[in-house]
Amino acid sequence: MDGSAAHHGTIVASMANLLYIGGTGTISAAAVRRSVAVGHQVTVLNRGQSLTRSLPDEVEVVSGDIRDPQSVRDALGERSFDVVLDFVAYTPEHIDTDADLFAGRTGQYVFISSASAYQTPPDRLPVTEETPLDNPFWEYSRNKIACEERIPEVFGNAWTIIRPSHTYDETSMPVEGRWTVIDRMRRGRPVVVHGDGTSLWTITHTDDVAVGLVGLLGNPAALGEAFHITNDDPLTWNQIYTHLARAAGVASPDLVHVASATIAGVHPAWGPGLVGDKAHSMVFDNTKVAALVPEFAPSVDFAEGARQIIAWHDADPARQVVDPEIDVVIERLCRVPFAALEA
Repeated sequence: MDGSAAHHGTIVASMANLLYIGGTGTISAAAVRRSVAVGHQVTVLNRGQSLTRSLPDEVEVVSGDIRDPQSVRDALGERSFDVVLDFVAYTPEHIDTDADLFAGRTGQYVFISSASAYQTPPDRLPVTEETPLDNPFWEYSRNKIACEERIPEVFGNAWTIIRPSHTYDETSMPVEGRWTVIDRMRRGRPVVVHGDGTSLWTITHTDDVAVGLVGLLGNPAALGEAFHITNDDPLTWNQIYTHLARAAGVASPDLVHVASATIAGVHPAWGPGLVGDKAHSMVFDNTKVAALVPEFAPSVDFAEGARQIIAWHDADPARQVVDPEIDVVIERLCRVPFAALEA
């Protein structure tokens, strides 16, 4: 917004002029919809390829690739924004690019980090924003931590960090193996659950996350602060798989429990996200975001979320992608008794 308060390093608390970098992902698309609904002016910077998710008609879409800074300069010119949100920054170099483009041209830079950056496994639950950042298992998380450390150096105090945990919408399948797992359940085949299935996991619908996130935009009290945004009702992994099974019409799924380290050994691609994140109980205290965003009150439980996921996939057979190689991996893992494995 030319001439906005962003030129002076301040932000406005009412209608704001927002720039979303990304804008069509699981979290960002919901945040865009919420931003429009509450009256913000929204611009989405996108590479101009086919959009993953549709955007409201009120959104201005400009073509530019954040990995090509000159294309961003060409797309945006000298425009300033009250808030700039980057959903696709993963390394400190990406933060430096954002600073070159937007430092001094926005009053609030919002970085989407990850709750996997927290100490893993955590010394105590629930996790708060004061929990140390330390994940020795997953490079993705360590890169997010490095980004968080870089941000104050280049944006001063004009930033807010968001640490979402496992967030989903109807297009998601929040289990390793994705639709192959549902297909196996429907065929009466066993499926693998890591550990003994009783560790606690927090899974949050993206519409609920969007309420908390958008409520922090243009809020001076959010500057220089980090927030996680999750629901307060963790589930066991056994419950997560069972909700998906019942939504798919399977009353009693055959769940086979296999140690996380064994799963990672058999299928290394699942290793970092499993051993470095999902294998450990993660429960969050959302007091901090709720204090600034009174309307934040997660309302979509996963039983309903699972019904949305299965209905979306069932609506189009092309979405029901079964991976034969993953089917073989799951079949192999199901033959290994949990009691004989290392915990």
